Amino acid sequence: MSEVKVNKISPRTGTTFTIGDAGDTVTTAGDISALNITATNSLTVNGESVTSANPTFTSISPDTITNAQTSITITGTKFVSIPVVEAISTTGVITPADSVTFNNSTSLTCNFTLTTDGTYYIRIENNDGLAVRSSTAVLTVSDAPTWTTAAGTLGTIAGDFSGTVATVAATGDSTLAYSETTNVLTNSSQANCSLNSATGVITTTDFGGSSTTATTYTFTLRVTDAEGQTADRQFSLTSSFGATGGGQFN
Repeated sequence: MSEVKVNKISPRTGTTFTIGDAGDTVTTAGDISALNITATNSLTVNGESVTSANPTFTSISPDTITNAQTSITITGTKFVSIPVVEAISTTGVITPADSVTFNNSTSLTCNFTLTTDGTYYIRIENNDGLAVRSSTAVLTVSDAPTWTTAAGTLGTIAGDFSGTVATVAATGDSTLAYSETTNVLTNSSQANCSLNSATGVITTTDFGGSSTTATTYTFTLRVTDAEGQTADRQFSLTSSFGATGGGQFN
């Protein structure tokens, strides 16, 4: 149900209002300066449609943020400059946006600083008091993963070595997955290693592949948490050849 305030029509005797999908009608019996009518979905005054000013919510981007202040774009309809925008946690705590920018009637840009991890509903209230809240908790606040393995070299490994080369690690508030964003570590023509996406263990059956020259392989690894947040870090491994070469286990 949405309230449609007809306060500028000043309907006279005989004005017909059609309310809702069922086509029910109300005809005024005398002069009325203003009306408040509750319509199910639509209101037609003497054949002309009158729409409610209730805003609607469609989506937000991004839908996952950290505790730091973050800019979020909200899309919907019937936004009026400048609405009140709030994040409402599933525990009931209400946090107003730090700032709201009215882009147009279908887009808002809001800055939020949400210090507590969790999921949040988004509520928008126009300055006429009409409002909408997202039907689900559409915003997730979560700490991004953090690398615990220092950037830089992971060691010097004997060329042609077979076994565990190194292990990289990170921390986060959910399940983590490791991957390579470059094409060096797991390239059979280069470092010729495998990366375990669940454990961060780097192994090889023939480090450096067919290469017989000492080489430093530089690559970037990415850790991704269950919310899709990522952190990248650059590492390197160096191959060695000769009597002093050996495998390094980290």
